Amino acid sequence: MLLADVALPVPVRRAFTYSVPDAMVARVVAGARVVCPFQARRLIGVVLSVRDGALPKGVRALAGAVDEEPAVPEDLLAFLRDLATYYFAPVGEVMRLALPPLERTTARELVEPNLFDDAHGLGDRSVQWIEATSTDGSSPARPGPQGDPASGEAALRGQAAAILAHVRAAGAQPVAKLEPRWGAVRAAAKRLAALGLVVLEKRQAPSDPFFAEPAVRDAPHEPTPSQTSAIEAIETAIGDGRGATFLLHGVTGSGKTEVYLRAIAAVRARDRGAIVLVPEIALTPQLVARFRARFGDEVAVLHSALTARERFAMWRKLRVGEVQVAIGARSALFAPVRALGLLIVDEEHDASFKQEEGVRYHARDMAIWRAHRASAVCVLGSATPSLESEHLARTGRAIRLRLPERARAQPLPRVEVVDLKRTGAGPTGDPRISMPLHRAIEDALRAHEQVILFLNRRGFAPSLRCEACGEIASCGACSVALTFHKRAAVVRCHYCDYEAPLLLRCAVCGAEALMLEGIGTEKLEDTLTAAFPQARVARLDRDVASGKKIEAVLARVRAREVDILVGTQMVAKGHDLPSVTLVGVVNADAALSIPDFRAAERAFQLLVQVAGRAGRGDVPGRVLIQTYNPRHPAIVLAAGHDVDSFLDRELADRRELEYPPLTRAALVRVDAVDEAVARAACTELGDAARACEEVRRGGVVVQGPAPAPIARVRARWRFRLMLRAMERTPLRSVLAAVEQARGSLARGVRASIDVDPVQLL
Repeated sequence: MLLADVALPVPVRRAFTYSVPDAMVARVVAGARVVCPFQARRLIGVVLSVRDGALPKGVRALAGAVDEEPAVPEDLLAFLRDLATYYFAPVGEVMRLALPPLERTTARELVEPNLFDDAHGLGDRSVQWIEATSTDGSSPARPGPQGDPASGEAALRGQAAAILAHVRAAGAQPVAKLEPRWGAVRAAAKRLAALGLVVLEKRQAPSDPFFAEPAVRDAPHEPTPSQTSAIEAIETAIGDGRGATFLLHGVTGSGKTEVYLRAIAAVRARDRGAIVLVPEIALTPQLVARFRARFGDEVAVLHSALTARERFAMWRKLRVGEVQVAIGARSALFAPVRALGLLIVDEEHDASFKQEEGVRYHARDMAIWRAHRASAVCVLGSATPSLESEHLARTGRAIRLRLPERARAQPLPRVEVVDLKRTGAGPTGDPRISMPLHRAIEDALRAHEQVILFLNRRGFAPSLRCEACGEIASCGACSVALTFHKRAAVVRCHYCDYEAPLLLRCAVCGAEALMLEGIGTEKLEDTLTAAFPQARVARLDRDVASGKKIEAVLARVRAREVDILVGTQMVAKGHDLPSVTLVGVVNADAALSIPDFRAAERAFQLLVQVAGRAGRGDVPGRVLIQTYNPRHPAIVLAAGHDVDSFLDRELADRRELEYPPLTRAALVRVDAVDEAVARAACTELGDAARACEEVRRGGVVVQGPAPAPIARVRARWRFRLMLRAMERTPLRSVLAAVEQARGSLARGVRASIDVDPVQLL
């Protein structure tokens, strides 16, 4: 009997065995999707392997096969199985990462034919496009109309000649887009088509916002000497076909994107594919525009704004090789790109590459792994490399490529540290807008330049305190303070999204004495609007912008419709805003106060990245960092743009404390509704870990159980264990024992294993 081991989308680490009916033998192969009876349901699973064997008792037969060919290619299937093993994750949940969202449904819904009809989800929304042919009367795709284009072009006058010149310069265009400029464009276009000078065709109107505008093609820019060295090294590795990992360490504005574009061109020339990972796709429309300008629409952009059908269509294009380049956030790591030759992780230091729920994978680490398995090149790019990537470079497992100067020869911005202990408030009276910062804003506005103010606190006031008893208003389900949002007139928990009208009385003593404490981006926006009434102030944070709205705010900044942009770390991402000359960091100490051994690293990265938004145009930049701790190494070295010295110092501290990346670590998280139950469960897992020989010999250190820094979230009490070891193998042995013990925990207890944790809260 032929048996299939199938990964099902259920929270169980093992595969399930089914018998294969004779009629399905040809289609049931590794990587194929199959319909599986499971309890009273039918689920879609992925075949991991097929084997001959005696029919075990109780094994059920597969109910159907979904695809004519495997949905998950062999190389990707093997990678996903290894990822599941490494992260102690259910293999079925891991397989779901590589499948389009349309397939994450029940089998009955999936196999209905109408799901595959019009898979692009575009309907009959075609529009007419005009594209210039080449001088011999042909387009890149097909022959043009018969005739002599040269003799016909000589006779052109007026609108027709202007339209032809425009289309040749700008590339293919929707005819309707030309009508505001040339009213009779359709008649002129038909004449040009009759002469064989252009091709008119119907194309589907894209609903994807990244493809709403036609791509204006550009030519590669002349690289700087350092860019040339980096490009040549990467192209050589691509040509070798043996794979390599590079750390592209370039200052902000050094032209890392141009290096990426050249590398992709090199890999495409060899008919291989590429994946580009970015921290958050909604924050990088400029990056996507540059990729489309270089490669046209032959890229797949994977992002949350796509409908299920659009995602399915994009996945199918990649799977069949119609498109060879995929761009997206961390989940794009699993795109079914054929003949993968290049994997780029832009801003590799960004913590958002770590998935914090479900399958807790790190896209940067797994990008290196997937590239290695495919003998592909992996490029990690950053102005502030993570300590993990820096350690790879220092130990010879990654090749460092440096871009030490800005691509357009602009100097790095001048950085000043403002000691808030010694500096008074400016005219606003708010100490968070010091006199030096106030005067700097005035100077920038007077020169008609733009300003970015960075404050990593949302809302109007981060907390409310009772002046009578001192109690801070807290969320009833989480161990965190409620944040006041003025425009919505509510208090909100930023962990569970609890929301309520503004409190009038203290919940503890009943006094009407609640006082707003601290400052958030909303209050900062109001304060600046009042202080600089002539300035146009905008805000960029999760409360006002998400999805398409983010790009709308950034578009206003680029169009010079905003003078001062206030925002959280969203403004620190890789935006290229040439008119921004002043960046103010309102409170540099906030990131340093987080109870996490990576706090200094993250604070340094944020400061350097946000400072890098200044002075990217023709006017030199200026940065003011406000702090109560001006001698903190992260602040001093960020002010000097001294990345190497910070990395030296931080790695030395980690080595002394035996923390990653010098050691291996895992976090075991436990939560339950009852505090005592959660503590007992965490103790039980800790006992299982300490019973291991590796712990008794000192090869693995177990810390805890201990309450999590935020002890309660969504009405569940949280405890944790921290496990550390110098080597990976003994740590994994102990984690295997914890995994086994997890199965015997009391009902209602949730426990998870986080290998290589990033967030410790």
